[in-house]
Amino acid sequence: MQVELLAMTPNALSLIYAAFRQCYHAGFVGDMWPRLLSGEIPTEKQISFVETVLQSGHVSPVEHVLFTFAVQGISRALTHQLVRHRLASFSQQSQRYVDGSEFSYVMPPALAGIPEGAAEFSRCMEDLRHTYLRLKGLLETAGRKDKAAEDARFVMPQAAETRIVFSMNCRALLNFFEQRCCHRAQWEIRRLAEACLGLCREALPVIFRQAGARCQRLGYCPEGKKFSCGRYPAR
Repeated sequence: MQVELLAMTPNALSLIYAAFRQCYHAGFVGDMWPRLLSGEIPTEKQISFVETVLQSGHVSPVEHVLFTFAVQGISRALTHQLVRHRLASFSQQSQRYVDGSEFSYVMPPALAGIPEGAAEFSRCMEDLRHTYLRLKGLLETAGRKDKAAEDARFVMPQAAETRIVFSMNCRALLNFFEQRCCHRAQWEIRRLAEACLGLCREALPVIFRQAGARCQRLGYCPEGKKFSCGRYPAR
């Protein structure tokens, strides 16, 4: 898995500070903006104000800042989960337009640790690759030509590697980390969440320093005894 932070909203801290200030400021923060960009209002003051307001539970102004990531070396099984986070934008490599004849795949670590399981999994992937090629050839012969891949792709597995660009605002990311950094999250998307969280903490620590699974913030597992992983006491 490779995760790259492609872009984030410029002047993110100052933008969040300005948005928070507008909620409590009698004046117009548009007049304050040049002072923020010039450094007249110290970074330390901005951080202190944002941290104080966040502690009150007021978080909506962080939605003004967006992060965009590029990811490769992940499976379609992961992206099927990722796109369920609806307050986001996604641009995924198409199996319709990209030839899948030489598709790579992701093997679950649990299977990789079992020699017989790893061998069976690899055989299955190779069988599917050969089936894809045969079907694609039959479709091309039947006249589908450059449309053959869009029908042959129906046999490609969830394990097939894919690449994706996705964007989320800070509030959506905080929710993403709460859900997917949890030890009960599926292992692959948890790795993605942890990688993205590391990049976010480095880029904007005032927002993401305490981000992570909900239990870390709450001090207890909110899912109850039946679903708790045991790291924190169940409520």
